Amino acid sequence: MTPESTPDPSIPGPGHSGTTGPRHRGKGRRRKPRDRRRKALLAMAWTAAGIVVLGGTGAGVLYFKLNGNLTSVDIDQMLGTNRPAKADNGSENILVLGSDTRSGGNKKLGGGSDDGTARSDTAMIVHVYKGHKKASVVSIPRDTLIDRPACTGSDGTEHPAESDAMFNSAYSVGGAACAVKTVETVSGLRMDHYLEVDFSGFQQLVDDLGGVEVTTTADIKDPDSHLDLKAGTHRLDGEQSLGLVRTRHGVGDGSDLGRIQLQQAFVKALVHQVKDIGLLGNPKKLYDIADTATKTVTTDSDLGSVNSLMSFASGLKGIDPATMHMVTMPVVYDPADGNRVLVEQAKARQVWDALRNDRPIPASATRDTATGEAGTVVSAS
Repeated sequence: MTPESTPDPSIPGPGHSGTTGPRHRGKGRRRKPRDRRRKALLAMAWTAAGIVVLGGTGAGVLYFKLNGNLTSVDIDQMLGTNRPAKADNGSENILVLGSDTRSGGNKKLGGGSDDGTARSDTAMIVHVYKGHKKASVVSIPRDTLIDRPACTGSDGTEHPAESDAMFNSAYSVGGAACAVKTVETVSGLRMDHYLEVDFSGFQQLVDDLGGVEVTTTADIKDPDSHLDLKAGTHRLDGEQSLGLVRTRHGVGDGSDLGRIQLQQAFVKALVHQVKDIGLLGNPKKLYDIADTATKTVTTDSDLGSVNSLMSFASGLKGIDPATMHMVTMPVVYDPADGNRVLVEQAKARQVWDALRNDRPIPASATRDTATGEAGTVVSAS
């Protein structure tokens, strides 16, 4: 179970989560790139696949067993009522997190030691537009410096609000609820649902699917993620897929922003794979995927049953890679530390305003922002 969090008396509105100007703090020595213990996984990838599969069955496959697999967190109870208002235009926002926990089987996959903590090293806001035929996905870089709201840990410890905190520290401070609260503070958007996954769930789901096919336009070799691919088309198994979405040093400018671009490309490839695989004709494969997904996903309490997941997913079946628009929250590199990024407030406001009003994200919102320079390295085959 993830740590609890309680609401701060006042949640700042969007636009108070970083600046684009220089920070008034000493530069010191530039930090080394983060070690393998902080490597990200792509929660959105297997979550999208698992949920669409569950929704597409039209029936509860071994309902009671699958229902018993699920873990949920009551985000609404933890955060109370002092939150952004729910949208009234038929759209929904889902926060999808990847946890870097090293507990259980994740220690072998992620490397490092299990010290009892975890961070949200992958974070995506999935905005499903009215009519549920298209979606925008906004990745939030884990290294973004933001103003984190006050949160309460699972042991009852109060953590005061903090300026210049790394975005992914919110989860380690107060778990799922603090991560949701922080995203709502940064964006001003209400998160209607929450989904979380770990290393082992991601890898197993890809293997259950029979792998995912991608095309790389350049060689990728990253000893930290154990990925070594020549340029060309590949069907990646679970271990290789995990390596791809954790890769940063072998592509682009070596930053986390480049890794995010790989993750976004992999999401589209995975969604394409799920829609092509013909699961309804293979009950064994369908059950394996549903069993894996429900065992390793953590949801908000509103999605905490197979029936709820199926109902939610039934409205997502019209979304495919062609109707998914994927961007990274507009950021610039921190002039005081090149390993950190700052929110580009004016452009970020364009993103949040568009989603709040259920409109497409304008191209101007991400023009001339930091990218990671890996946007053309991977594509769906």
